[in-house]
Amino acid sequence: MATDELAAAPVPAPASPAGGDQSAAFSFSIWPPTQRTRDAVVRRLVETLAGDTILCKRYGAVPAADAEPAARAIEAEAFDAAAATGGAAASVEEGIEALQFYSKEVSRRLLDFVKSRAAEAKAEPPSEEAPAAAEGETA
Repeated sequence: MATDELAAAPVPAPASPAGGDQSAAFSFSIWPPTQRTRDAVVRRLVETLAGDTILCKRYGAVPAADAEPAARAIEAEAFDAAAATGGAAASVEEGIEALQFYSKEVSRRLLDFVKSRAAEAKAEPPSEEAPAAAEGETA
């Protein structure tokens, strides 16, 4: 079928609900995200924290056992912050703004987490074995 034929082909109208009101048949809400979407965000955060990513190379990978609880906390805090500022979005535009805020909060909190974890790792004193081994080499 040629492109012209596709363009000229009639598009069937969507079936109307029994009442005839098409607006009642379709409801679209971008905010709040579904639980499925939130779970997908958590899975992606876990992959980012524990996987082979630029973030891990720069700040250090998070052990898998620590990555999931951290990812859940990051997502929940970002969601709560977005919900507090966006609340119940009355329009699609407000929903988009709330979703953008949520996305930025997830990213900001992820970066804050890996930076603070890297700073804590640098601030920890070296283990007892390291100085003893160094002293043994100089003697």
